[in-house]
Amino acid sequence: MSKRIMKGRTLVIGDIHGGLLALKQVLERAEVTQKDKLIFLGDYVDGWSESAGVIEMIMQLEKKNECVFIIGNHDQWCLEWLLTNEMNETGYLHGGKATMQSYEGMSVSRKNKHLRFFRSMKRYVIDKQNRLFVHAGFASMHGPHRDDALTPLWDRTLWEMAVAMDRNLDHGSLFFPKRLKLYTEIYIGHTPTTNYGITVPMQVHTLWNTDTGAAFGDRLTILDVDSKKYWQSDPLNVLYPDEPGRKR
Repeated sequence: MSKRIMKGRTLVIGDIHGGLLALKQVLERAEVTQKDKLIFLGDYVDGWSESAGVIEMIMQLEKKNECVFIIGNHDQWCLEWLLTNEMNETGYLHGGKATMQSYEGMSVSRKNKHLRFFRSMKRYVIDKQNRLFVHAGFASMHGPHRDDALTPLWDRTLWEMAVAMDRNLDHGSLFFPKRLKLYTEIYIGHTPTTNYGITVPMQVHTLWNTDTGAAFGDRLTILDVDSKKYWQSDPLNVLYPDEPGRKR
């Protein structure tokens, strides 16, 4: 009698921002195994003190799990810094200083491996179920492939449009935004749900936001895209009590 092969889950991980302790904790709480596919929505760095450690860990995870790494705006800043040794001034003020400190003492060859890893990250991914995974959003009514290279890392218009919508608006309505009809579901980070007083993933029609404010001391979240079950770390300001994290 053949054994039934258990299918793994597809798990989305929100913005980590240097919180290695939170990443380890939430992976353990979600009981992640090598069968699970992990989709990281970007912003691995800038905020807490272990940005380089986060990159080391997810590079190792890729050896065991099927992983997708989306690039976020903070990751783009880190990539440029590793490439040129010059940190974007805005990035420096928004967590980049802690990222630079986390790389102190790392060899040039190891930094170059990190640089190659950042360069391999995707701007967005669309899976076989027509689900879009992107860090921030997209502006074109045709999808992110019609945007410039940086828009998927920065766009907030998609999310701001969605949260302003009537939650009861029918998908077939003439007033339903075309951008939200392009994909079965859309998964983003970038804009903390805690900006709206919500500490868990937010759903608005087909759009899911998994950034639950880890950068600012709140929790890191993993979401199962099929069951919609989620797991969260302890608050980052509890895990890193002697650090300020990012300022709003």
